[in-house]
Amino acid sequence: PQDLRRNLVISGINLFSLKNRRFRIGQAIFETTGWCQPCAKLEQRLGHGTFQAVRGHGGINARVLQSGIIRLDDTVQVEPLDSNDPWPPARQQA
Repeated sequence: PQDLRRNLVISGINLFSLKNRRFRIGQAIFETTGWCQPCAKLEQRLGHGTFQAVRGHGGINARVLQSGIIRLDDTVQVEPLDSNDPWPPARQQA
């Protein structure tokens, strides 16, 4: 992940669904601020053809609205569109 400039690696969710949304991972709350394209320096770090292989598979930039602990296997919970709906309860870790 560090070679790809990733702070968090998430699977199982379409990142486009987070456009202009707030979301929670563990105790932390984030807000999407934009899209992040793969770094052109990937060729230097990981070899020829790497940039083409991940082109279009960047990520998102987000700002932290509330800091908190994030653990392996925490789920991404997207804020409801209706701001009157409460957040779903955070997933508890054993």
